Amino acid sequence: MNAVARVKAILIDPAAAWRGFEKDIGDPAYLLGRYVAVLALIPAFSSFVGATLIGVVAPSGTILRTDLIGGLFGAIFSYAASCAIVVLLGLIIDLLAPRFGGRRDFEDAFKLAVYSFTPLWLAGIFLLLPGLRFLLLTGVYGIYLFWLGAPRLAKVPEQQAANFTLVIVICAGGLLYGAALAQRMLFGTPEL
Repeated sequence: MNAVARVKAILIDPAAAWRGFEKDIGDPAYLLGRYVAVLALIPAFSSFVGATLIGVVAPSGTILRTDLIGGLFGAIFSYAASCAIVVLLGLIIDLLAPRFGGRRDFEDAFKLAVYSFTPLWLAGIFLLLPGLRFLLLTGVYGIYLFWLGAPRLAKVPEQQAANFTLVIVICAGGLLYGAALAQRMLFGTPEL
């Protein structure tokens, strides 16, 4: 599997990419190790550099930096949480798909979660500079990707895809917020 080609495919022509991913016989562990593990490094590394070396501007205008050890542990936590969130989201998709007329298939649910998270991981590069953090909103493109992929991979009917997407987005948002809050409480990273 070429991660760069997959990223390019899902971002440029998502409809064709979902058709291709639907046919893939994917082992979740392989996808986790070869795709998620690589892309999840982007926000973890960027937040480490941004929080420890560059700093975050406080409301008072001063620049706050995390100490090196706290930043390192925060980045490790962020990386592990990112991988765990995608696995949990795959489980949630798998459990909820039948409630929206879809089918249960963890491999496809995991693929749906992983490839929908791609824009968010790529947007993690904006964690480098405090002034660019608002560009994390470009990760919202993942919602559109999920909506396109839900009928293909989770077999959710087209008319239920929007409702299913909304529920999954709320779950993903809760997981992401919980991870960010835990990271801030445990390691004092000023990112929330």
